[in-house]
Amino acid sequence: MNTILFVGEHPKTYDVRWHTHEHWELVYCTSGGGAFRFESGNIITYQAGDVVVIPPREVHANTSSEGFTNIHITMAEPSFRYKTAFRIADDEEGNVKMAFLQAKYFYMGDIKNADLVLAALGDLIVSYMIVCRSNAEFSEPVEKIRASIRRNYSRSDYALDEVMHSMPFHYDYLRKLFKKEVGVSPLEYMTSLRMKTAETLLTAMWTNEYSITEIAQMCGFEDALYFSRVFKKHYGCAPSNFSRERKNAYPHDPGRTELPESEDATE
Repeated sequence: MNTILFVGEHPKTYDVRWHTHEHWELVYCTSGGGAFRFESGNIITYQAGDVVVIPPREVHANTSSEGFTNIHITMAEPSFRYKTAFRIADDEEGNVKMAFLQAKYFYMGDIKNADLVLAALGDLIVSYMIVCRSNAEFSEPVEKIRASIRRNYSRSDYALDEVMHSMPFHYDYLRKLFKKEVGVSPLEYMTSLRMKTAETLLTAMWTNEYSITEIAQMCGFEDALYFSRVFKKHYGCAPSNFSRERKNAYPHDPGRTELPESEDATE
């Protein structure tokens, strides 16, 4: 399951004629853009950073007026339940691209036991497809707000309200829509990301040299006292106490940041 059978790379190309594969094909566009045309009449357009996933024996062609480059993977028995071709858009963080690049490196390179890494990468890439496809189910305005928050939550000058007011929808409508689809308000979503970052910085041994004020700034808070109030409301104790208790709990595991199972880690 999730077995990578082949990894290839297209240099700049304008046209790939009608063809089919016996297994699933996953195509990551590294530059340019174009359109996959299917014998069924379906068309999926794509651009750099998109992945197009094509099921077995689906006759298709790939054309581009500007030219495209890509990394394409043939995979047996991916563990998702999708039946038709689909597109994953906007790999803004580059995580999916990195997985495809690593698959190319280990498949094409003369590396001993590369199959071990390829097996792990197959699982990782399929997991990315499932997660990204699930996120794609958010409406366009909600996804734009989520993406903006994830890109900027660590900036103290980030103005979430201004972003939402700049969109062509009523502010209250956007807030209610976001909460309906995500489960929390935009502000709560941003605060959760900031608190997760704070937890990591406060519990990792390598952050000993940072003061609470510096950690607050790295989490997007200009005011350390306000950061401490938000943190205490979130975790039930002051940041300094949290840091000391968690580091003492895991003295031999400096990379661990999880809370003990008996404690409440509610976001």
